[in-house]
Amino acid sequence: MANAGIQLLGFTLAFLGFIGSIASTVMVEWKASSYAGDNIITAQALYEGLWKTCASQSTGQIQCKVYDSLLQLPGIVQGTRGLMLASVLLSFIAMLVAVVGMRCTTCMADAPQQKDKVALAGGVVFIIAGVLALVGTSWYGHRVAQDFYNPFTPTNAKYEFGSALYVGWGAACLSIIGGSFLCCNCSGEGSSRKAPRYPPTSSGQGGRDYV
Repeated sequence: MANAGIQLLGFTLAFLGFIGSIASTVMVEWKASSYAGDNIITAQALYEGLWKTCASQSTGQIQCKVYDSLLQLPGIVQGTRGLMLASVLLSFIAMLVAVVGMRCTTCMADAPQQKDKVALAGGVVFIIAGVLALVGTSWYGHRVAQDFYNPFTPTNAKYEFGSALYVGWGAACLSIIGGSFLCCNCSGEGSSRKAPRYPPTSSGQGGRDYV
C-alpha cells in the first residue's frame, strides 16, 4: 500500500504540473511592462504572451491583439511555443502511460513486473516534459532579463517577468518531482522483490541430525 501511495502522490504532482503547463502556455502575462527608472507612465500596462499582446488601461479596459504572422515572430517566441507545446503533449502521453502502470489500477494486473516498467516509463516521460517546460520558461525569462539590463533598451520598452513564467516554473518542478516519485518507487519495488529470495534453512535440519 505504501508503494501505491507513492505512485498516487507522484501522479498527482505530475498531473498538477500538466495543468500548470497548459495554464502557463495560454496565459498572456509572459512579460509585463516595467515602471522602473524614469518610466512613470502608469496609464496603461502592456503584457506580451506566446499568442497575443494585451494593453490594460487604468480605466479597467483591456484590449488584446493576436499575432498576425507566425514568420514575423521573434525566434524566442517561436522556440518557447514549441517547447511548451511539446511539454504539454508529452505530459498527456505520460499521464496515460502512468495510469496503466500504477498499482491502484486494474490494467495489466496479471503482469506486475511489466506494470512496474510501464509506470517507470510514465515517470521518465513526465521528467522529460518537465525539463522541456523548464527550459522554455528559463530561456524566455533570460531574454526578458537580458533586455531589461541592456543599456540600449529604451526605458519605456523595458519588461519584467510576468505571472506566466512563475506558473511555468512551478509546473515544471511539479512534473519533475512527480515523475521522480514514479521512478524511485519502481526501482525500490524491484529491489524489495529480490531480497526475500533465499535458499531454505538447512541449518535447522542439520541440527536435528546431530541430535
